[in-house]
Amino acid sequence: MIHASMLPRVKKRPRPVEAGARGQEEVKFNEVTVYLVERKMGSSRRSFLTSLARSKGFRVEYALSDEVTHVVAEDNQAGALWAWLRGSGLRDVSRLQVLDISWFTDSMREGRPVTVETRHCIPVREPVVSLSVGGHFPAICVCLHVCTCVCAIEIILENNLNTDVLEELAENSEFNESKGPCLAFRRAASVLKSLPSAVHCLGAIQGLPCLGEHTKAVMEEILIFGRSFKVEEVQSDERYQALKLFTSVFGVGPKTAEKWYRRGLRSLKEILAEPNIQLNRMQRAGFLYYRDISKAVSKAEAKALRSIIEETAHWIAPDSILALTGGFRSHRGKEYGHDVDFLLTMPEMGKEEGLLLRVIDRLRDQGILLYCEHQGSTVDMSKLPSRRFEAMDHFEKCFLILRLEEGQMERDGGLQKDPGESRGWRAVRVDLVATPVDRYAFALLGWTGSRQFERDLRRFARKERGMCLDNHALYDKTKKLFLPATSEEDIFAHLGLEYVEPWQRNA
Repeated sequence: MIHASMLPRVKKRPRPVEAGARGQEEVKFNEVTVYLVERKMGSSRRSFLTSLARSKGFRVEYALSDEVTHVVAEDNQAGALWAWLRGSGLRDVSRLQVLDISWFTDSMREGRPVTVETRHCIPVREPVVSLSVGGHFPAICVCLHVCTCVCAIEIILENNLNTDVLEELAENSEFNESKGPCLAFRRAASVLKSLPSAVHCLGAIQGLPCLGEHTKAVMEEILIFGRSFKVEEVQSDERYQALKLFTSVFGVGPKTAEKWYRRGLRSLKEILAEPNIQLNRMQRAGFLYYRDISKAVSKAEAKALRSIIEETAHWIAPDSILALTGGFRSHRGKEYGHDVDFLLTMPEMGKEEGLLLRVIDRLRDQGILLYCEHQGSTVDMSKLPSRRFEAMDHFEKCFLILRLEEGQMERDGGLQKDPGESRGWRAVRVDLVATPVDRYAFALLGWTGSRQFERDLRRFARKERGMCLDNHALYDKTKKLFLPATSEEDIFAHLGLEYVEPWQRNA
């Protein structure tokens, strides 16, 4: 660790008298005070650039002091430069903008201090650096440990912020209908989620698949600066903010959100107040229960809902089979989700027909069904399995909003409510899917996720095994037949893969 006592302080020296001396030009940009590092730049070039900057209204200091806001260097090693700055005796080195000469030249071209971008910054590094005698740098060898950078990335990655920002970039790409970047960011996020421990440096991800240059650039920003400028730019974009808000409403997709945005609408209140907008039934329910269903659903709430639906299904058909799917089944580090997904079947083929509608009627009789949209089965085995990755399959399903009472929760968890909320219930989104028993294993695999894992598994089946896999079936194109499966293990065996536990299915 470098201490100020280890390195000499920057000595103030007499300023040379020259044609460009400050005082002969008006200072236009008082918020910026520049210091040009002479090492590598040379005294003649430094004097010329000082005169140039002052002629354009910049304040340029010859001595490094606490008044300086922007340190500009040319061809200096980052570690050596930062070591020198830390030993310069300044009160707070972290407040400085330490910049490459490119920022200076851009500013001279524009005639004003340009906005600092990532490419302008000289980042803090962690190497062992040997500092030479030349210029202003002390002749000692020091080990530079940047603890703040390491602590920052530990916090960032342990809280999954790295994957969160990639998901936001993927979402923004989806809003822009950029399928390639959207898929690339989602793949990268899945790879990072699958790692057994937190990443502390870029070297730890060398050789990993699906981490492109854009992803690595974002990660490098976070590692160095504790933030991603690209993500902050996306987050502050008005269109992204509006589309993210609108699509948070149940029943509103990107196309509808884009249509509302183009009409000049920016808030949910504006949408509800717009007389020319006709909401469909699902969207009306989405707005009606928005406060509840926009909240996360906890594991305890998912468990309570499973008990309710399982009890209802068994009341109708005692041998019915119900499975909790999605993130709550796989436990991929998820304590919370947006909704709860269930898969329903019967041990005997054909017995599942009509079961889902009877479950819905029973939930309605219990007074807990707030909304329901039922879709009948459209499964056509002659068109399956599909080569395209589809978000929805063709099984019979219903999209529900259920009323979950406080009294239905077990002791180990209560309802997710706002502070001070006295109401004893909340609305929760539930998806219920019914499948024939011979399709159950495929549907269970597909609905368990993750979405990226399913996409990659289907790609592996197609590219490496000459098979087609989806939520309905596995088809061997060489043998020209559908392969049977009564469990997920059977499907992995057909693909020649070891079984992957649900909690491992990120990528």
